[in-house]
Amino acid sequence: MSVNPSEDKVEKDLGVFNSNFICVFAILLFAMGFPAAEYLLDDWDVVSVITARNVSSFILIFFIWLAIEGIQKVRSALWFKGFLIGATGFGIGSFLILILQSLTSPVIAVLACATMPVFAVTLEILFDGRKMTLWFFFGVILVLMGGYIASGATFDNNGIGFAALIGLIGVALFGWASRATVKNLPGMSTLGQTSVTSFGMAGISAVLYLFCYILGLTETTSVITINHLGLVLIYGWLGLGISQILWIKGISQLGIGIASFHLNAAPFYVMFVLFLLGDSWIWYQAIGAFIVITGVIIAQLKFK
Repeated sequence: MSVNPSEDKVEKDLGVFNSNFICVFAILLFAMGFPAAEYLLDDWDVVSVITARNVSSFILIFFIWLAIEGIQKVRSALWFKGFLIGATGFGIGSFLILILQSLTSPVIAVLACATMPVFAVTLEILFDGRKMTLWFFFGVILVLMGGYIASGATFDNNGIGFAALIGLIGVALFGWASRATVKNLPGMSTLGQTSVTSFGMAGISAVLYLFCYILGLTETTSVITINHLGLVLIYGWLGLGISQILWIKGISQLGIGIASFHLNAAPFYVMFVLFLLGDSWIWYQAIGAFIVITGVIIAQLKFK
Protein backbone atom coordinates (compact mmCIF):
# COMPACT_ATOMS: atom_id res chain seq x y z
CA MET A 1 0.00 0.00 0.00
CA SER A 2 1.47 3.34 -1.06
CA VAL A 3 1.79 6.26 1.29
CA ASN A 4 0.66 9.71 0.19
CA PRO A 5 3.85 11.85 0.14
CA SER A 6 1.96 14.91 1.33
CA GLU A 7 0.54 13.01 4.29
CA ASP A 8 4.00 11.65 5.12
CA LYS A 9 5.44 15.17 5.05
CA VAL A 10 2.68 16.49 7.30
CA GLU A 11 3.34 13.67 9.77
CA LYS A 12 7.07 14.42 9.83
CA ASP A 13 6.47 18.15 10.25
CA LEU A 14 4.08 17.44 13.11
CA GLY A 15 6.70 15.23 14.74
CA VAL A 16 9.32 17.97 14.48
CA PHE A 17 6.86 20.50 15.93
CA ASN A 18 6.02 18.22 18.86
CA SER A 19 9.72 17.60 19.55
CA ASN A 20 10.42 21.33 19.61
CA PHE A 21 7.46 21.87 21.93
CA ILE A 22 8.88 19.23 24.30
CA CYS A 23 12.18 21.16 24.38
CA VAL A 24 10.37 24.45 25.00
CA PHE A 25 8.51 22.97 27.98
CA ALA A 26 11.72 21.35 29.28
CA ILE A 27 13.60 24.67 29.25
CA LEU A 28 10.62 26.48 30.78
CA LEU A 29 10.79 24.11 33.76
CA PHE A 30 14.60 24.37 33.79
CA ALA A 31 14.37 28.16 33.96
CA MET A 32 12.07 27.97 36.98
CA GLY A 33 14.95 26.47 38.95
CA PHE A 34 17.21 29.54 38.71
CA PRO A 35 15.13 31.84 40.98
CA ALA A 36 14.62 28.96 43.43
CA ALA A 37 18.37 28.32 43.53
CA GLU A 38 19.03 32.01 44.20
CA TYR A 39 16.81 31.95 47.30
CA LEU A 40 18.42 28.72 48.54
CA LEU A 41 21.90 30.18 48.10
CA ASP A 42 20.96 32.91 50.58
CA ASP A 43 20.93 30.29 53.37
CA TRP A 44 22.82 27.28 51.98
CA ASP A 45 26.23 26.79 50.42
CA VAL A 46 26.68 25.67 46.82
CA VAL A 47 27.44 22.02 47.64
CA SER A 48 24.34 21.66 49.83
CA VAL A 49 22.08 23.21 47.18
CA ILE A 50 23.37 21.08 44.32
CA THR A 51 23.22 17.89 46.43
CA ALA A 52 19.65 18.53 47.54
CA ARG A 53 18.63 19.22 43.95
CA ASN A 54 20.36 16.22 42.37
CA VAL A 55 19.35 13.67 45.00
CA SER A 56 15.69 14.77 45.09
CA SER A 57 15.62 14.77 41.29
CA PHE A 58 16.98 11.23 41.04
CA ILE A 59 14.47 9.92 43.59
CA LEU A 60 11.59 11.36 41.55
CA ILE A 61 12.85 10.10 38.18
CA PHE A 62 13.70 6.64 39.53
CA PHE A 63 10.27 6.01 41.04
CA ILE A 64 8.52 7.26 37.90
CA TRP A 65 10.65 4.84 35.88
CA LEU A 66 10.02 1.96 38.29
CA ALA A 67 6.27 2.56 38.29
CA ILE A 68 5.98 2.71 34.49
CA GLU A 69 8.47 0.08 33.28
CA GLY A 70 8.81 -2.29 36.23
CA ILE A 71 11.61 -3.91 38.19
CA GLN A 72 12.95 -6.01 35.26
CA LYS A 73 13.88 -2.95 33.24
CA VAL A 74 15.54 -1.46 36.30
CA ARG A 75 17.65 -4.57 36.90
CA SER A 76 18.80 -4.88 33.27
CA ALA A 77 19.74 -1.23 32.88
CA LEU A 78 23.25 -0.04 31.98
CA TRP A 79 23.84 1.32 35.46
CA PHE A 80 27.64 1.58 35.44
CA LYS A 81 27.93 3.35 32.10
CA GLY A 82 25.02 5.62 32.98
CA PHE A 83 26.58 6.45 36.34
CA LEU A 84 29.85 7.51 34.69
CA ILE A 85 28.06 9.73 32.16
CA GLY A 86 25.87 11.31 34.82
CA ALA A 87 28.63 11.83 37.36
CA THR A 88 31.06 13.38 34.87
CA GLY A 89 28.72 15.41 32.69
CA PHE A 90 25.58 16.26 34.64
CA GLY A 91 27.08 16.07 38.14
CA ILE A 92 30.30 18.02 37.72
CA GLY A 93 28.80 20.13 34.93
CA SER A 94 25.80 21.36 36.94
CA PHE A 95 28.04 21.93 39.98
CA LEU A 96 30.33 24.22 37.96
CA ILE A 97 27.34 26.14 36.57
CA LEU A 98 25.97 26.69 40.08
CA ILE A 99 29.41 27.88 41.24
CA LEU A 100 29.26 30.47 38.46
CA GLN A 101 25.81 31.59 39.65
CA SER A 102 26.97 31.83 43.29
CA LEU A 103 29.98 33.97 42.27
CA THR A 104 28.07 36.21 39.86
CA SER A 105 24.31 36.17 39.26
CA PRO A 106 21.51 34.04 37.74
CA VAL A 107 21.67 36.18 34.60
CA ILE A 108 25.34 35.37 34.03
CA ALA A 109 24.66 31.67 34.69
CA VAL A 110 21.86 31.67 32.10
CA LEU A 111 24.14 33.52 29.68
CA ALA A 112 26.77 30.80 30.09
CA CYS A 113 24.12 28.16 29.38
CA ALA A 114 23.27 30.08 26.21
CA THR A 115 26.65 29.07 24.77
CA MET A 116 25.69 25.38 24.73
CA PRO A 117 24.73 25.43 21.00
CA VAL A 118 28.39 26.06 20.18
CA PHE A 119 29.50 22.95 22.05
CA ALA A 120 26.48 20.92 20.89
CA VAL A 121 26.93 21.71 17.21
CA THR A 122 30.66 20.99 17.48
CA LEU A 123 29.88 17.54 18.90
CA GLU A 124 27.46 16.81 16.05
CA ILE A 125 29.97 17.93 13.41
CA LEU A 126 32.75 15.80 14.93
CA PHE A 127 30.81 12.64 15.75
CA ASP A 128 27.41 12.65 14.03
CA GLY A 129 28.21 13.88 10.54
CA ARG A 130 26.37 17.18 10.92
CA LYS A 131 27.03 19.43 7.92
CA MET A 132 27.17 23.16 8.51
CA THR A 133 24.69 24.37 5.87
CA LEU A 134 24.05 28.07 5.32
CA TRP A 135 20.59 27.83 6.92
CA PHE A 136 21.93 26.02 9.96
CA PHE A 137 24.84 28.45 10.40
CA PHE A 138 22.51 31.44 10.16
CA GLY A 139 20.21 29.80 12.72
CA VAL A 140 23.11 29.29 15.15
CA ILE A 141 24.11 32.97 14.85
CA LEU A 142 20.53 34.12 15.54
CA VAL A 143 20.21 31.77 18.53
CA LEU A 144 23.44 33.03 20.11
CA MET A 145 22.49 36.65 19.42
CA GLY A 146 19.01 36.17 20.84
CA GLY A 147 20.35 34.45 23.94
CA TYR A 148 22.76 37.29 24.59
CA ILE A 149 20.05 39.93 24.15
CA ALA A 150 17.59 38.01 26.33
CA SER A 151 20.10 37.69 29.15
CA GLY A 152 20.59 41.45 29.32
CA ALA A 153 24.17 40.85 30.41
CA THR A 154 27.41 42.39 29.27
CA PHE A 155 30.96 41.35 29.98
CA ASP A 156 31.83 44.82 31.28
CA ASN A 157 32.43 45.25 35.01
CA ASN A 158 30.66 42.04 35.95
CA GLY A 159 33.77 40.51 37.49
CA ILE A 160 33.09 37.18 35.85
CA GLY A 161 36.63 36.36 34.64
CA PHE A 162 37.66 32.93 35.93
CA ALA A 163 34.11 32.24 37.14
CA ALA A 164 32.90 32.47 33.54
CA LEU A 165 35.50 29.91 32.45
CA ILE A 166 34.28 27.54 35.18
CA GLY A 167 30.71 27.98 33.97
CA LEU A 168 31.63 27.38 30.32
CA ILE A 169 33.41 24.14 31.24
CA GLY A 170 30.27 23.10 33.12
CA VAL A 171 28.10 23.87 30.09
CA ALA A 172 30.41 21.88 27.81
CA LEU A 173 30.26 18.88 30.16
CA PHE A 174 26.47 19.14 30.37
CA GLY A 175 26.21 19.20 26.57
CA TRP A 176 28.50 16.19 26.22
CA ALA A 177 26.50 14.21 28.79
CA SER A 178 23.21 15.11 27.09
CA ARG A 179 24.41 13.62 23.81
CA ALA A 180 26.10 10.64 25.49
CA THR A 181 22.88 9.78 27.34
CA VAL A 182 21.09 9.28 24.05
CA LYS A 183 23.95 7.82 22.00
CA ASN A 184 25.81 5.62 24.50
CA LEU A 185 22.92 3.93 26.33
CA PRO A 186 21.24 1.92 23.53
CA GLY A 187 18.19 -0.23 24.11
CA MET A 188 16.93 1.87 27.00
CA SER A 189 13.90 4.12 27.13
CA THR A 190 14.14 7.84 27.77
CA LEU A 191 13.08 7.26 31.39
CA GLY A 192 15.73 4.58 31.83
CA GLN A 193 18.49 6.70 30.28
CA THR A 194 17.55 9.67 32.41
CA SER A 195 17.38 7.57 35.59
CA VAL A 196 20.79 5.92 35.35
CA THR A 197 22.55 9.17 34.45
CA SER A 198 20.68 11.00 37.22
CA PHE A 199 21.98 8.33 39.61
CA GLY A 200 25.53 9.29 38.66
CA MET A 201 24.69 12.97 39.05
CA ALA A 202 23.22 12.39 42.52
CA GLY A 203 26.02 10.03 43.54
CA ILE A 204 28.88 12.39 42.78
CA SER A 205 27.02 15.21 44.55
CA ALA A 206 26.50 13.11 47.67
CA VAL A 207 30.19 12.12 47.76
CA LEU A 208 31.22 15.75 47.32
CA TYR A 209 28.86 16.86 50.09
CA LEU A 210 30.18 14.21 52.48
CA PHE A 211 33.77 15.25 51.73
CA CYS A 212 32.99 18.94 52.33
CA TYR A 213 31.00 18.11 55.49
CA ILE A 214 33.92 16.18 56.99
CA LEU A 215 36.24 19.11 56.24
CA GLY A 216 33.73 21.59 57.67
CA LEU A 217 33.24 23.40 54.37
CA THR A 218 29.44 23.30 54.30
CA GLU A 219 27.53 26.28 55.66
CA THR A 220 23.89 25.21 55.48
CA THR A 221 21.68 26.89 58.07
CA SER A 222 20.81 24.60 60.97
CA VAL A 223 17.10 25.37 60.52
CA ILE A 224 15.52 23.83 57.43
CA THR A 225 12.09 25.36 56.90
CA ILE A 226 9.06 24.43 54.80
CA ASN A 227 10.10 27.21 52.43
CA HIS A 228 13.48 25.54 51.94
CA LEU A 229 11.82 22.20 51.16
CA GLY A 230 9.43 23.87 48.73
CA LEU A 231 12.32 25.55 46.92
CA VAL A 232 14.19 22.23 46.74
CA LEU A 233 11.13 20.61 45.14
CA ILE A 234 10.87 23.40 42.59
CA TYR A 235 14.60 23.29 41.87
CA GLY A 236 14.96 19.48 42.00
CA TRP A 237 11.65 18.08 40.78
CA LEU A 238 10.54 20.68 38.24
CA GLY A 239 13.78 22.47 37.35
CA LEU A 240 15.72 19.22 36.94
CA GLY A 241 13.66 16.03 37.34
CA ILE A 242 10.74 16.52 34.95
CA SER A 243 12.79 18.94 32.86
CA GLN A 244 15.56 16.36 32.41
CA ILE A 245 13.15 13.66 31.22
CA LEU A 246 11.70 16.01 28.60
CA TRP A 247 15.18 17.29 27.68
CA ILE A 248 16.53 13.80 26.93
CA LYS A 249 13.34 13.00 24.99
CA GLY A 250 13.78 16.12 22.87
CA ILE A 251 17.45 15.33 22.18
CA SER A 252 16.60 11.79 21.09
CA GLN A 253 14.24 13.23 18.45
CA LEU A 254 16.00 16.43 17.35
CA GLY A 255 19.66 15.86 18.20
CA ILE A 256 21.71 17.81 20.75
CA GLY A 257 22.38 20.67 18.30
CA ILE A 258 18.80 21.79 17.62
CA ALA A 259 17.61 20.89 21.14
CA SER A 260 20.32 23.02 22.74
CA PHE A 261 19.11 26.09 20.81
CA HIS A 262 16.08 26.24 23.08
CA LEU A 263 18.30 26.92 26.11
CA ASN A 264 18.86 30.45 24.85
CA ALA A 265 15.25 31.38 25.52
CA ALA A 266 15.66 30.54 29.23
CA PRO A 267 16.10 34.19 30.35
CA PHE A 268 12.73 35.03 28.79
CA TYR A 269 11.06 32.10 30.57
CA VAL A 270 12.52 33.27 33.88
CA MET A 271 11.16 36.75 33.24
CA PHE A 272 7.78 35.40 32.14
CA VAL A 273 7.39 33.34 35.32
CA LEU A 274 8.30 36.36 37.44
CA PHE A 275 5.88 38.48 35.38
CA LEU A 276 3.05 36.08 36.26
CA LEU A 277 4.04 36.51 39.91
CA GLY A 278 3.77 40.29 39.69
CA ASP A 279 7.08 41.56 38.31
CA SER A 280 7.30 43.89 35.32
CA TRP A 281 7.48 42.81 31.68
CA ILE A 282 10.99 43.15 30.18
CA TRP A 283 10.87 43.82 26.46
CA TYR A 284 14.50 43.09 25.59
CA GLN A 285 14.11 39.56 26.96
CA ALA A 286 10.95 39.05 24.90
CA ILE A 287 12.74 40.34 21.79
CA GLY A 288 15.72 38.08 22.52
CA ALA A 289 13.42 35.06 22.87
CA PHE A 290 11.73 35.92 19.56
CA ILE A 291 15.15 36.01 17.86
CA VAL A 292 16.01 32.63 19.42
CA ILE A 293 12.75 31.09 18.16
CA THR A 294 13.42 32.52 14.70
CA GLY A 295 16.88 30.99 14.73
CA VAL A 296 15.52 27.58 15.78
CA ILE A 297 13.04 27.62 12.90
CA ILE A 298 15.59 28.77 10.32
CA ALA A 299 18.13 26.13 11.41
CA GLN A 300 15.54 23.42 10.72
CA LEU A 301 14.48 24.64 7.28
CA LYS A 302 16.99 22.21 5.81
CA PHE A 303 16.41 19.61 8.51
CA LYS A 304 17.41 16.62 6.40
